[in-house]
Amino acid sequence: MSDYDVRMIVLSTDDLDDSIAFYHDTLGFPLKFRDGTHFAALDGGSVTLALATALDHPIPGKVAVGIRTDDVDAAAKAVEDNGGAILRAPYDDAYERRAVVYDHMGNGLVFYSPLPRA
Repeated sequence: MSDYDVRMIVLSTDDLDDSIAFYHDTLGFPLKFRDGTHFAALDGGSVTLALATALDHPIPGKVAVGIRTDDVDAAAKAVEDNGGAILRAPYDDAYERRAVVYDHMGNGLVFYSPLPRA
């Protein structure tokens, strides 16, 4: 079993309301939550379909795959050691530890692990 679990696909949007309407109203994806005018998560079944403006998107204008792992730092190092590149080194935000990387072909990946709740 892999130490990595693909959990999210992040799409760019310039208009969150319009994108929510498209994916929710047109395609029927249930809205899981929304963070203001810059991020929304829709229930894509086994993965979350995230919509993000440049404010919250890890690589604005690109598709990014969110991969949950227990060791963000080791995952980022493994990518870098094997021909990929670190776009944003491991860091903690309000909810999780993250690293934004490119794989060896330039595809965007976001490794993340939820932070312990206080």
